Amino acid sequence: MTDAAWNDIPPRHWQGGPLDCAACEHAALRQAQGCEPGRVCMQDAYARRIDRFFARHRGLAARHLAHGYFEVRAIAARHADVFHLPALIGDPDETVRLQLALRLPQRQLLRLRDDPHREVRIRVAQRLAPEHLAPLIGDPDYQVRAMVARRLPAALLPLLAQDADTQVRQEVARRLEMPALWQMAGDREPEVRRIVAQHLPAPLLGRFGRDEDLIVRWEAASRAAAEVLGVFLEDPDSAVRERAAQRRSALLQPATAAPQACHG
Repeated sequence: MTDAAWNDIPPRHWQGGPLDCAACEHAALRQAQGCEPGRVCMQDAYARRIDRFFARHRGLAARHLAHGYFEVRAIAARHADVFHLPALIGDPDETVRLQLALRLPQRQLLRLRDDPHREVRIRVAQRLAPEHLAPLIGDPDYQVRAMVARRLPAALLPLLAQDADTQVRQEVARRLEMPALWQMAGDREPEVRRIVAQHLPAPLLGRFGRDEDLIVRWEAASRAAAEVLGVFLEDPDSAVRERAAQRRSALLQPATAAPQACHG
């Protein structure tokens, strides 16, 4: 690989100024080609060079979990043995704690559930066992709650059905079952009602016959049972009427006859 391909950013010590290989505690590695200033170096300010160093020397990662540069701590946490990571749960930098959220075992991950940074809590919500997600139902960040809605045990989903955020309620509508799903048919946002129309039992879809949103009515017409199709066949919009007519034709088609057994 040419110098231009990997040395496009000049080497710079993480505290500023040039690198001082002679003062580095890993100076001996350079003689053994274990590090390369400008490419593989844990003193550099550039995260990729730090990552190359610890990828090459994983055994050294745990020694640098208390390093003064947050990038070194974060990247060392990516490569160090997980048994050394709980000591970093109180790290002042969220970049470090993000690495912990991706790697900590479940028992230790619980300690990050109330992390002050939203990105950390989102990662926690992605990995935490579903039975431990309930405390995040009231999280102040909507993306955390949306992730919780995707993974929360079904019995607890109704607790998010009235969430203030549309995206959260959409996630709930995708998973919620009857009879709780019926309560979301009157949601104030059409984006949520469209999803409800995709999942509600066919005989109940007449509920959307007068919905103010065209796409909600179209979705309902696509799945409606025969006994409630009439309202969609008379819809003021031609696209809904056409969709309802297609649905009626599909319902009127006789089921494919089952093959008869051959008797000798």
